[in-house]
Amino acid sequence: MTTRSSVPSFDLRHVQLARALFAALAAVMVTFSSDHSAPLGLGVFSGFALATGLVLGLSAWLVFPRTERATPVLLAVVSVLAGLASSVPAWRTTGFFFGVVVSWALLSGVIELIGALRDRRAGRTEGVRDGVLVGILGIVLGLVLLLPIQQYALDYSIAGAGSFTLTGITIAVGLFGGYAAVVAVFLAIAGFSPRRPESVPAVPSEEAAS
Repeated sequence: MTTRSSVPSFDLRHVQLARALFAALAAVMVTFSSDHSAPLGLGVFSGFALATGLVLGLSAWLVFPRTERATPVLLAVVSVLAGLASSVPAWRTTGFFFGVVVSWALLSGVIELIGALRDRRAGRTEGVRDGVLVGILGIVLGLVLLLPIQQYALDYSIAGAGSFTLTGITIAVGLFGGYAAVVAVFLAIAGFSPRRPESVPAVPSEEAAS
């Protein structure tokens, strides 16, 4: 009697593609919005963080074995907490945007980077390169937003269009949108890239004969 090999219905490829989708949505919403204020930025970030946290939380049980769940669980907790905090309308101020996005970016970046490096040391290869890249991008985003740009303001004018002011929050929301776009591209490439066939352990001759 032949048995049909079980194929997982949800694997790392689906996690990468789902994360890429939500990152792309966040990037599009920021890019095509003329309002780069703190309420808009936190609204987009809240949806992105909550959706990403949900994907990571589900993947911890549907994709990763018990011994490898620490990283996705920690990332899910950090993302969901940041998303919930950002969803409170009364808290959507410029200072809160910098505080919550910087905290999330640094924490999630460090967690993802360390998790990927631990996987590499353990001999695992799938998803390691992308984990390192996304972790570094998160850390870079957090460090850049730590620069003294919160109070930045530059008045400028465009002939025929009027006068405008480039503020620190405008730059910060744009930086988050750029981060989301880069993450979306790299995770989408990783998700659509062909996988190497997994090596099948040799079966002893006695078991094969039986």
